[in-house]
Formats: sequence, C-alpha cells, structure tokens
Amino acid sequence: MRERLFTAVLSILALALAVVIGGYLWSLSAVNQPGPLSQPVTVIIRTGTGLANIASQLADADIVSNDLLFQFEARRSGKERSLKPGEYRFEPGRSITAVIDKLVKRDVVARFVTIPEGLVSVEILRIIMATDGLVGGSPDTIADGELMPETYRYEWGDTKAALIARMRKARDTTLADLWAARAPDLPLASPEEAMILAAIVEKETGLAAERPQVAGVFVNRLKKKMRLQSDPTVIYGINPQGLDRDLTRQDLQAPTAYNTYVIDRLPSSPICHPGRASIAAVLQPDVTDALYFVADGTGGHAFAATLAEHNLNVAHWRKIEAGSSAKAAPAQAAPKAKPAPAKAVPKKL
Repeated sequence: MRERLFTAVLSILALALAVVIGGYLWSLSAVNQPGPLSQPVTVIIRTGTGLANIASQLADADIVSNDLLFQFEARRSGKERSLKPGEYRFEPGRSITAVIDKLVKRDVVARFVTIPEGLVSVEILRIIMATDGLVGGSPDTIADGELMPETYRYEWGDTKAALIARMRKARDTTLADLWAARAPDLPLASPEEAMILAAIVEKETGLAAERPQVAGVFVNRLKKKMRLQSDPTVIYGINPQGLDRDLTRQDLQAPTAYNTYVIDRLPSSPICHPGRASIAAVLQPDVTDALYFVADGTGGHAFAATLAEHNLNVAHWRKIEAGSSAKAAPAQAAPKAKPAPAKAVPKKL
C-alpha cells in the first residue's frame, strides 16, 4: 500500500515537473517568436509606469501577444527594473525579447526641431512652444543673439527650458571657437560686438556666399568710422518683429538706439539670432575695398568701392524696381505689386 502511494506521488511529481519544464521551455521559445504587430506603431511609456501596466499597454497596442508572458520574461531575465520610460516606435514582428531589450536600452524616437537663422527671440519662443513632445515652461524673455539657430535633436518629455539651455550653450561654444580663430585687426572689441555685427550680416543677405563680402563692407566702414547705414537695424528699432511696409525717409532719420543711419557705432545689442556662417563671416571677412552694396535684381548684391560706382549700381536697381512695377500695373483684377525694398544698406541718402 505504501509502495503504491509512493509510486503515485512520484508519478504526480514527475508529471508536474514535466509540465513546469515544458512550460518553461515553451515560454523561452514563445518570447523569441515574432509578435502580432502588423504595422509600425509608436507608444509612450510614461515615467513611473510599473511592469504590469507596461505589459498591458504593449499588449493593447498588439506589440506583444501576451502581457503575462511579457512580465514573466522581464522578471526571468532580471530586467523588470531596467525598463525605461520614453517614446518608442515598434516595427512589425518584434519578439518579446526584442521589445524588452529596446526598453532597457531606451532606444527612443529621435525628434528634431529646426530654428532658422535670423529670427528674433519671440519668434523662436513661438516655435519652441508649438513643438510637440516638449514639456514645461520656458523663460519669458531671451535676449536676441544669445541662442544658436540650427536643428536640434530632442526626445519626448524633454523640457523647453533644457532645449533653450542647449541652444545657449551652443552659441557660447560656437562664438568662443570662432572668436579664438578671428582675423587680425578687426574693429571689434569683444565677442559681443562680433555677435552684433553678425546679426546685421544675417539680416542683410540670405546668400551664404555673400556673407563674408557683406561682412567685409561693414568691417571697412567701421575701420573708417563711417556709419553702417543698415536698413535692418532701422527696422529693428521700430519693431523687432519687422514691418509690413517699406522704410520711409522719416524712418531713416528717426533717432533710435538701433538706427545706424543716425548712430556712429554698432547698435547696443544684436538685432536677431545669427547662425554660425554669419558669425564666421564677421570674424573672417573678405579682404575687399568695397564700402557700398545694393540689390542687383538676381537675389544678390552689387558691391562698390566708390560712391560714384555705387550710385550707378543704385540707378540700375531702380530701373529693375520700375520694371517690376510696370509689369504688375496692367493687371486689373489684382492690386498693384509693391517693388521689393532696395538692399542698398550702406549708402548716403
């Protein structure tokens, strides 16, 4: 009787052990099988989410086939406390093992925001405030010229303040590097003055190839103690965000701290956030005898060393303006087109 009972118990234990071993081996195979996902999907694992809720979220999104199996494998592998929050994109057919590894490595979605060169602070703040995935508040005020415009990588959940701090550090690093390699005998007393002039160059031309030449003109004028006579500085003094009209003679004569037709120096601060190319152009300007430039009708500028030559260039530009106006005039159903404002920034009135 006892022998029969002992034999029965051994049989039951053997069966149970076989079931456990079989289940374990099956689970090891199952967690490496392709998952049920048929289309790429993105999910956000929020900070503080526990293992059970992570597993449930992944199962609800069809990323894993079984939330309990996901929890089992996370615990078995000792990775249940290493799953990290963030935004994750999962491709079809990811196994549970691959999903766990992705969360452990924090292989999150890379997001990007581009800050164009030449914006003022309020325009940059609008971009940052509207950027999806950034959280928290941002500084109420940012001085123009203290951020570096470029494309920045960020992740869901990054703070706006942290991104702005990175932009400020990037500007400081860029300016320090370029200032250290500056050309000799520049009429700039400090990196801050370089930023002021770089902002003017940034607003004067959108052509990368022209920036060193435009910078050379302004450097020449500073050396000769000539007024810069830059239209963008006048505009900034009236409204930092720009004007919806052409400048008038009265504007050019208005005494503001930024009107370089009136003041005999650089403005007191940058009129925008210039990019690296404009800073580099100011600190390594073209060696030129030019003192003037005006729009040439092709999107660039005509440069001149003498006022007489410059006046000829201005006359040519005025003909182009007049031609543009004449072409627009016959259209009866449309309002008369405004000619583009002249880029004859350094000029005598």
